[in-house]
Amino acid sequence: MTTATTSLPRTLTRDLSRHDGQTVRLQGFVHARRDLGGVQFVVLRDVSGLTQCVGSGLSLPLPESSAEVIGRVKAHPKAPGGYEVQVESFRVISAAVEAAPVEIPKMEWNVNPETMLDYRVVTVRGLRERAALKVQAELVAAFRDHLGTEGFTEISTPKIVSAGAEGGANLFPIDYFGHQAYLAQSPQLYKQIMVGVFERVFEVAPVYRAEEHATSRHLNEYLSLDVEMGFIEDEEDVMSLENRLLAAIMTRLRERAAAEFALLGATIPEVPAHIPRVTLLDARRLVTEKYGHAVGGKDLDPEAERLLSQHYAETEGSDFVFVTKYPRAARPFYAHPEVNGDGSLNGEVTRGFDLLFRGIEITSGGQRIHDHAMLMDSIAAYKLSPESLEGYTEVFKYGMPPHGGFAIGAERLTARLLGIANVRYARAFPRDRHRLTP
Repeated sequence: MTTATTSLPRTLTRDLSRHDGQTVRLQGFVHARRDLGGVQFVVLRDVSGLTQCVGSGLSLPLPESSAEVIGRVKAHPKAPGGYEVQVESFRVISAAVEAAPVEIPKMEWNVNPETMLDYRVVTVRGLRERAALKVQAELVAAFRDHLGTEGFTEISTPKIVSAGAEGGANLFPIDYFGHQAYLAQSPQLYKQIMVGVFERVFEVAPVYRAEEHATSRHLNEYLSLDVEMGFIEDEEDVMSLENRLLAAIMTRLRERAAAEFALLGATIPEVPAHIPRVTLLDARRLVTEKYGHAVGGKDLDPEAERLLSQHYAETEGSDFVFVTKYPRAARPFYAHPEVNGDGSLNGEVTRGFDLLFRGIEITSGGQRIHDHAMLMDSIAAYKLSPESLEGYTEVFKYGMPPHGGFAIGAERLTARLLGIANVRYARAFPRDRHRLTP
C-alpha cells in the first residue's frame, strides 16, 4: 500500500454517490461475505449503511471482523445504495476470533427474544436494532431542543433516595453505608422543587421500578423524559405543552430519521393541532357501549386503551388521545384535586391525565398540589409518613406556584412509533425482572 493510498480520508457508505469513479477508503465491519469461484463479495457495514465490495484473491475473515477496503466506486443497480466498490486493497483491522452466536444479516425481531437479548453485545449491531436506537436518540435530542426553545432548563436529580416519589412498594432497596436507601422510581419530587428555582425544568435520566411484571411493555429500568412547569392555570397548560413538544419531535424524526423509519416499515404520525381529550369516566363508558368491553379496576386496562385509541383513530384521525380527570384513588398523593365551578375542591377527581398513543399509554401527568396545607392533608389521606417526605414538603412552605408536568417513557414511545412488539428491543441493554446482563 503506497503512502498516497494510506493518506486517503475515510469515506462513509452514505457518501459513495459523491465519489463515483473515484478511489475511496472504507472502514467498517464484515457484515456478510460470499466466494463465487474466485470472485469474492464482502458487504461492509459502517455507521451509515452497507457497501458491497467486490474483489478476488482476498483472504476474508469471519463476519463481524473490522476491516478496511480501498477501491474504486462504481454504480451498480443491484448493490445496496446503488453503488459498489471494486477492491484494490483489503486489510483486516481486528479479526473476530470466533463465529458470532447469531448471524446478524438474518436476524429478525420475531425470533426468540431471549436469544436476541442473551447475545445483545452482538445483536445490537443489527441494522434494525441500530435503527431503533437511532430513532430514540433523535427523539431525545428533539425533546431537549424543543424544551430549550420554550424556556426550560435541564436539571439532574439524585438516583439514590431515602423515600419513593410515589409511595407504594415498587422500590429497589439498597444499602447506603448502613442506612436504607432506594433507587429513584421518579424524579418527581425533585423536579417540583426545582420549579421554585428555574420555573420550567426537564430531565432525561433512568428511573427504576421494582415491579415483578413480565410483559412486552414494561422495563424495570427505563429512560424517563420528565417535564415540570410553573405558573400554570391548570392541567390544560401542561397538555398543550406536550402537544407542541410531540409535534416538534415528529418534525425532527421526519428530517433526521426518515431512513430508519423506511427500513423498519414504520410511519411517523401526524400530531393534531389539538389532541383529543376525553375524561376517564367517559372513556370507560365509550369502550363499554361501543365495543362491549367491560373495564375493571380504577384505570383503563390494556384492551380498553387499545379500543379507545381505535375509536379516535377512526373518528378523528388521531393516533393520540388524552384521558383526563383521573380519580384520586388512581393518582399519587401530589395530584391536584379538581376544582368545582363554585371554587370548592372535588375530593374524588384529580387534574391528572394520561396520553395514549396507538393503543398504549406513553405519558402520565397533570397539575400538582402547590399549597402546603393541602399537601399535608393529602399525605395523611394516603397514609404516608410526613417525616419521610419532609425534605420534599418543606419547599411548599415558601410560596410554590401552581405547577404541573408529565413523564414520557422513551423506550415505550420508540417501540410504538416503530411497531416494535417488545419494548426490550427499544433499549440497548434492557433490564427486566430476570435480566442483569449484559
